[in-house]
Amino acid sequence: MPNMSMTKVPMPQQEPDVRNKNFLEVATGYTEEMAMEEASRCLNCKNKPCVNGCPVNVRIPEFIAKVAEGKFEEAYEIITTTNGLPAVCGRVCPQENQCEGKCVRGIKGESVAIGRLERFCADYHMAHSNAKIEKPQSNGKKVAVVGAGPSGLTCAGDLAKKGYEVTVFEAFHTAGGVLVYGIPEFRLPKAIVKKEIENLEAMGVEIKTNMVIGKVLSVDELFEAGYKAVFIGSGAGLPSFMGIEGEDLIGVYSANEYLTRTNLMKAYLDEYDTPIIKSEAVAVVGGGNVAMDAARCAKRLGAKDVYIVYRRGMEEMPARKEEVHHAMEEGIIFKNLTNPVKILPDENGRVKAVECVEMELGEPDESGRRRPVVKQGSNFELAVDTVIMSIGTSPNPLIRSTTPGLDTNRRGCLVVDEATMKTTRDGVYAGGDAVTGAATVILAMGAGKQAAKSIDEFLSDK
Repeated sequence: MPNMSMTKVPMPQQEPDVRNKNFLEVATGYTEEMAMEEASRCLNCKNKPCVNGCPVNVRIPEFIAKVAEGKFEEAYEIITTTNGLPAVCGRVCPQENQCEGKCVRGIKGESVAIGRLERFCADYHMAHSNAKIEKPQSNGKKVAVVGAGPSGLTCAGDLAKKGYEVTVFEAFHTAGGVLVYGIPEFRLPKAIVKKEIENLEAMGVEIKTNMVIGKVLSVDELFEAGYKAVFIGSGAGLPSFMGIEGEDLIGVYSANEYLTRTNLMKAYLDEYDTPIIKSEAVAVVGGGNVAMDAARCAKRLGAKDVYIVYRRGMEEMPARKEEVHHAMEEGIIFKNLTNPVKILPDENGRVKAVECVEMELGEPDESGRRRPVVKQGSNFELAVDTVIMSIGTSPNPLIRSTTPGLDTNRRGCLVVDEATMKTTRDGVYAGGDAVTGAATVILAMGAGKQAAKSIDEFLSDK
């Protein structure tokens, strides 16, 4: 008989006034008893709407049934038949808009905590399993993957399972992409990312770092070196700015730069001499998950006052509700219906304040959201010494500008056949943020999985 509790088993976590001063993981995870109790809430629906809501089609009711029985390793094995990064997905996926958003239990109460249970299974496996990963027998065919982010790693893992000799070319000195440079330690511990990558390497995936494709090697040269297909998962790391006065002042960062210095370059650890401003007051411009990450990092790095400056209301924020809730708990100040118009300097050319205007919501725009309109005469100054711009990113033009035959759209994203992830260049596939612009980890993984399937079909008779 299912557990008909209307609410999820609460996730244990650090207290807000403790966690906003450290970079340890906020949520500490379910115990075995908690996981079994939550798993017993699943109705094991026949039509499995949760599976349809998952971009990588994790066999959700099947793995949850095993958790309810206390068979945690069997649950993990079921998850990994379709998802190569379960410890990551269990932490950072927007489950409320995907698998949990389709859960029948969510109609009259809270959905089953699918993400928490996925995380539990992955963590349990890492803590208890000594099983050696078997390297599949090689089929002798080489595939190159550009970018070691979630899309590239997923594509590489799926191809390696099929016997392909996969080499991943990563521009940074560390593999992981946004998982290591963008998402903070307190949401996704880097030891977990490292372990997931080691699992791929054990399957035979070779990862070459400090390899900027389009500069060190071109896509054409990869084909000349014997690779039969190329997958481009190079992400969208080129930051956007507003074009307002003062964006060139000392103390203005893109969110990408700020998070890279904090996470990849370990600015939060005293033993690392990472250049970063020790801020007193910070304004983060934007309302997405990246803005929440930047604001929460700034607070943990010692800023007394951290503001989220967003031109729409709280309801229109694209960030996950959980991330907004955690930010509010940690003392982040939300300045909604507010937009910067100028960044003001002090006598040394550093940020002194940001001039803002109040906004109100007008008629819906082409996206369906109500368009923000300036309230005339509402200008005011916000005293800050640091401004972090988090208003979106686009793909770096390096690969498309050095690879003949690749079509892009007006945003600079690679054009693909969505059914196959094939680009306009024969033998070249792409996925993740390089195709969609900045999106979610799990959507990037779904694209990598589809591309691997298509590459396998493309090379099956070659």
